[in-house]
Amino acid sequence: MHVFVTGASGWVASAVVPELLAAGHTVSGLARSDASAAVVEGRGATVVRGTLDDHDLLREQADRADGVVHLAFPHEDMGDLAAAGAREGEAVAAMVAGLDGTGKPVVAASGTPMGQGRPSTEEDSLAVGPVAVRGENEQRLLAGAARGFRPSAVRLPRSVHGEGDAHGFVAQLSSMFREAGTAMYVGDGTNRWCAVHVRDAARLFRLALESAPAGAALHAVGDEGVAVKDIAEALAARLDLPVVGDVEPERLGFFGMMQTLDHATTAERTRALMSWAPTQPTLLEDISAGHYDR
Repeated sequence: MHVFVTGASGWVASAVVPELLAAGHTVSGLARSDASAAVVEGRGATVVRGTLDDHDLLREQADRADGVVHLAFPHEDMGDLAAAGAREGEAVAAMVAGLDGTGKPVVAASGTPMGQGRPSTEEDSLAVGPVAVRGENEQRLLAGAARGFRPSAVRLPRSVHGEGDAHGFVAQLSSMFREAGTAMYVGDGTNRWCAVHVRDAARLFRLALESAPAGAALHAVGDEGVAVKDIAEALAARLDLPVVGDVEPERLGFFGMMQTLDHATTAERTRALMSWAPTQPTLLEDISAGHYDR
């Protein structure tokens, strides 16, 4: 099928676009700048110039394509998540307008939910907690199953890792530790981050596009939970830095706040439903391989 991909120059798309092409699909990718267009073209996709705010273009491309993979999020608005979520929601609504009644698939990236004293599951609502704004967009999209197209969501964990990850949370932590001369973690370091290798996530996006049931919320989770202490120690070992625990969250800014929450997540339902299982290296293996030394 011909697939329209938003966020086609981004990190997750660096694996999704090749995955789709290797499976025999063709891809057109949204690019908002000359630099992004060059990346999209280099990945083997046809360039569509535009942004998430070009609603007529998005509707037209969704109508022309056989399916849509939505990966983009207005990260430049991360200081105002409500505004960022509203922009994403309007973009998704525009694409949905081009899909109504067609039976076509649309797969949207989302985030994993927070559990209450336990690992979260696919049954948990995303419309609470730090990523609630994306959860609201996810719920509206999945409800579109009643409108004659086939929506699904791939919920990505806190860390989507792999060689070449330059801007993800672990990459930013590595940079912060190198600048500070110390690797740090909050409290006793037992709170966890869920994670997935980018190529494992890409395979789930393809499977969802091809065969996910309408309305499915899928978890692209490889590591159910990696203790933040283990992440700090693994980075420290590679960077030859001392490790300090029990630091105040404020010392790590946004990442300190994140470390106060235990965010473990399962993917048992997804593995059974989609016959999907992670095969790529774990987060700690990727850190040990030196992918986050820079």
